[in-house]
Amino acid sequence: MADHRLLHAATTGNLADVRAALAAGADVEARDAHQRTPLLLAVLSDHVDVARELVAAGADPNAQDDRRDSPFLATGVTGSVEMLRVLLPAGPDVTITNRFGGVALIPACERGHVDYVRAVLRTEIDVNHINNLGWTGLLEAVILGDGSRPYQQIVQMLLDAGADPAIPDGEGVTALHHARAAGQKEIADLLREAA
Repeated sequence: MADHRLLHAATTGNLADVRAALAAGADVEARDAHQRTPLLLAVLSDHVDVARELVAAGADPNAQDDRRDSPFLATGVTGSVEMLRVLLPAGPDVTITNRFGGVALIPACERGHVDYVRAVLRTEIDVNHINNLGWTGLLEAVILGDGSRPYQQIVQMLLDAGADPAIPDGEGVTALHHARAAGQKEIADLLREAA
């Protein structure tokens, strides 16, 4: 019962109920029907105070659910820099991968989360990690981005952090070729200068 209460409280962001459930003996690593932990549920809804409480109670930032999402990986999807900062003291594994074989940086690049990309690049995350599609964060930013200012900033940050523009996708096409094909002139210019 305490476990169920904790999972519900983490989902809704009810910090008082989280504390009460933990005090009643709830397992900080309790799992719901999809194997999501309270910390993952809190991260997905960006309940920062709840996540902070769970991390203080020893919650695992690397615990993966039945879709291979983890609290740390989920921050790359939500783009919450504040949540990332809450999780970093818990020592997340920056090499852990999602169901697409990508690290947290990759979905953040795809979604245009400029501030998150800046923050996560300060960790030991691999800027040139290649996912199951054969894409790096740089390729995701170009292929799935729209070439707008946020994506231009992300491409520049990735290049500054050592992203290799010569790494092609699974079909041998580079980010520069994708940018040109999509009419992303500013990004193409950045990539050409970095080549």
